[in-house]
Amino acid sequence: MVMDFDMPPDYSRVNKVVIFGVGGSAIGGDLVSSLTVSEAKIPIIIYRGYNLPAFIDAQTLVIASSCSGMTEETLSPFRKTLETESKKLAITTGGKLKEMAEARNIPVFSFDYRAQPRAALAFSLLPILGFLSKLGCISDKSAEVAEAVEVLQKMVREAGEGVSVSNNPAKQLAEKLYGRLAVVYGAGIVVEVAHRWKTQLNENSKAWAFYEVFPELNHNSIVGYQFPPELAGKTMVVLLHSDLLPYRLKLRYQVTCELLDKAKVGYQVLEGDGTSPLSHIMSLVLFGDYVSFYLAMLNKIDPTPVKNIAYLKEKLAKDKRE
Repeated sequence: MVMDFDMPPDYSRVNKVVIFGVGGSAIGGDLVSSLTVSEAKIPIIIYRGYNLPAFIDAQTLVIASSCSGMTEETLSPFRKTLETESKKLAITTGGKLKEMAEARNIPVFSFDYRAQPRAALAFSLLPILGFLSKLGCISDKSAEVAEAVEVLQKMVREAGEGVSVSNNPAKQLAEKLYGRLAVVYGAGIVVEVAHRWKTQLNENSKAWAFYEVFPELNHNSIVGYQFPPELAGKTMVVLLHSDLLPYRLKLRYQVTCELLDKAKVGYQVLEGDGTSPLSHIMSLVLFGDYVSFYLAMLNKIDPTPVKNIAYLKEKLAKDKRE
């Protein structure tokens, strides 16, 4: 479906890709950016904001990603690009984004999936991978996608709802996180997976959660384990790891764990599965999704509604000023 999607020939003549999106509609772009940073021939930039970046020009491919097609932070800069010569593309189920794009003959990758945007990750990640491959920015990822599907199917068998706590590592980790502050660490290709974990724990589990990035966290965060002392026993650090990471990053994980031990802060290291970077990323993503769901069950809360986001959007809708 993605590889059959038609794009104008001049779309291959760009020197950067800018993805507009927020929340669950942006994380696919985030994951693609970290996955392809060592391969992509042009920069892939994720933009979350209302204004139009000054560097967007005729050699820019703008991809507006909004599951609902009604996200104001995505619509605002996309509307402004209509006055530029940039190449444009939309990923959405409909709404104003689709209307704006189709009215100007802008290609629209349209899908029909009725769920919260965070549950529609495949519909933002895979199309972007496909587009970049078709444009010659990255290599064909078909084999990696096929392997990732097998790895995810294996994880469903190991961490699915029907697997008992004693044999289910996702349920076990959810129990460790229950009643504690979750802080998720990631590096390299799994940086944005840590980001995904943070947002899933927020939205599904309705829980406080934060994420940090190696090696930056080794220059500040590790000094902050000391105070307030009562937080040590109420915090759980989840370190997302991949055997594909460079040795120096792996060494940083090891030493950081030693420092967490000394600070008496609980932690757990999780490994990506499979052989390809995409499989490592997606296995850790799905595992985190399971953990956030099981933590919601422990919190006795429905993971689907996001009442605070709905409240915010309602307030914003009442004030139309730019």
